[in-house]
Amino acid sequence: MSNVPPAANFRGAVDLSSLVRQQQAPQETTGGAVDVPSLVVDGTDANFGNILELSKTVPVIVELYAGEPAPSLIALIKEYAGRFLLATIDAQANPQLVQAFQAVAAPTVAALIGGRPVGLYEGELPDADARRVFDQLAQVAAQNGVTGTVRASGAEAQPDAEPAEEPLPPLHQEAYDAILTGDYDAAITAYKTAMAQNPRDALAVAGLAQVSLLKRLDGVAADDVRRAAADAPQDVDAALAVADLDVSGGHLEDAFGRLLDLFGSLGGDDRDRVRTRLLDYFEIAGAEDPRVIAARKRLTMLLY
Repeated sequence: MSNVPPAANFRGAVDLSSLVRQQQAPQETTGGAVDVPSLVVDGTDANFGNILELSKTVPVIVELYAGEPAPSLIALIKEYAGRFLLATIDAQANPQLVQAFQAVAAPTVAALIGGRPVGLYEGELPDADARRVFDQLAQVAAQNGVTGTVRASGAEAQPDAEPAEEPLPPLHQEAYDAILTGDYDAAITAYKTAMAQNPRDALAVAGLAQVSLLKRLDGVAADDVRRAAADAPQDVDAALAVADLDVSGGHLEDAFGRLLDLFGSLGGDDRDRVRTRLLDYFEIAGAEDPRVIAARKRLTMLLY
């Protein structure tokens, strides 16, 4: 992959397609600790089968890089003290993996949960945004039964000091715990309570949008949803359902385009429903995402 262009910085939507249970049960694991030589491993076309197997126990972050792995990502992985394994992949030397992850730029950061790929983002994120993505990923992994850890047996095994994780506010912790048990209604209630106490709590607003999406996707058969939308392209319920799938898979432009194309022909409650859903998607993806900026501009023009 010698022609991999540097990627622009942007926050990508976490790919939650693995939560669309398409009539399959999540992969169960023992949740124990697995000994590994390091929290950071070199991934190659040849050894990736072992990494896939490890992802059935612990979430694996995958970085496809050009040049050198990102030091900030390596440092961040170590902060999580075994909750994630990082596999760094030289994109130029491993074309099969580049194709498998459909990477068009470097760095591309993805993940593996239970052997299944999850798209994360392209480029490099500020540490705070990357932590938010990883925290969401941990929720996805827990919902799919991947709750183990890895334990480094090399020099990393005894770090001088592990940075203490900043505790979540009580209501945010309550929501997080509820998500881990699949109680989306309780998580929604906790986030709504946090917003009532502090209307400017941006993390609660984003969390509510995220968990509402999880609830809508729970138990959904993706093929049925896409078939219904294809059969009735003007049906608002079908369009909203397939837009959820698109957002869950990181296909924001598809979701935005579908709903905005439909928006101009709607009135009354249907118009409000689509506008509200779009605003939720904007919260999930982040206001600085260029796809959000473009979609918000188009929505404003349609409104006025």
